[in-house]
Parts: sequence; structure tokens; C-alpha cells
Amino acid sequence: MIIAVTNRLLCQGNFLERLEQIAQCRPQGIILREKDLSPEEYEHLTAECSNICSRYNVPLATNSYIDVARKLKITHIHLPLDTFIKHKDELGGFQQIGVSVHSVEEAIRAQDLGASYLIAGHIFPTDCKKGVPPRGLEFLQAICATVSIPVFAIGGIMRFNVRNVIKAGAAGVCIMSQLMTCENPVDVIKALRN
Repeated sequence: MIIAVTNRLLCQGNFLERLEQIAQCRPQGIILREKDLSPEEYEHLTAECSNICSRYNVPLATNSYIDVARKLKITHIHLPLDTFIKHKDELGGFQQIGVSVHSVEEAIRAQDLGASYLIAGHIFPTDCKKGVPPRGLEFLQAICATVSIPVFAIGGIMRFNVRNVIKAGAAGVCIMSQLMTCENPVDVIKALRN
């Protein structure tokens, strides 16, 4: 299973066209990450992206913008753990609540508080986290062995290492940089699935 994570600042070409190419591949979901936008800008972009994702029946998750999700009736949301803890009592009505975690303890806490799935990382070296050592497959395996909800790996995931991630117990992978910077996201997703 693949979750696509956006970063329009890395995107080669038109971002909405790229999003449509990704949605056509029907990933498990798309997380609209765009952390640099104001709530108003994020809401506008979310509405455009939601229309695209709806055409392909791909769930779109807002990243952190709870109010935007509610206003636009987005039923999937992804949150950092601290935001999830702070707002856990305000999340009724969301079908899926994903939470980013960076330790086994965080994974247990997120699961206990009702997360639907976890994103654990970063697993391998990645340009997004230059100079920050990756946590590695043992870290991923420890989280997967500890929780009963799906865990998705993020960070440096490539065609040549995706099998090792799945062997470590992950339900799937999250891809950001590669999908935003490649010539053809369809080829990237096909390669990751094979």
C-alpha cells in the first residue's frame, strides 16, 4: 500500500497536474502536507485537491488543518503526535486519523489514543532530513511488532528497499520527494508496487 505525501515546493511542473497523475494510480491515500500555507491558502488548495481526488475515489487527508478538514467535509486527517494529543477530543467524525511517530513509546501512545494508522520515520537517509540520521529498519520493526494498527514507513523509500520495509512489518510506504521530483509519478508508483 502506498500513501502519497505532497510538497508542492519540490514539485516539477504544475502541482495540480502532478496530483492528478498520482490520484490516477489510486494510492491508499494522499496527504496534503503543505505546511507553509496560511489556513486560507490551505483551504483553497484543499478544495482543488479534493475535487481531483474525488474523481479517482482516492481519500485526501489534510495535514494538521483540522478546521479546514471540517469545513470542507474531509473525512481523513493526518497529525503530528503533539497536535493529536492536544486535539484528541475534537476529532469525532473523522473516518481516518493518521499520526506521525518517531519512537515505540510515541507509537503506543498514538494507538492508545485512537489513531487509525501510524507513519513512522524516517527510515532511510533522505534529502528532506539532511544531516539527521535515519532510524532504520530495526526501529520500524520494533514499532510494527508493538502496535496492532497499520504502520507506514516514510523517508528514503525507493524501489530497491521497499521489500525490506514490508518484511519489517510495515503495512505500506509513504512517498513524497520521489513523487514530487520524478518525470512520471505513474512509473514510480508502478515500480514500488512490483
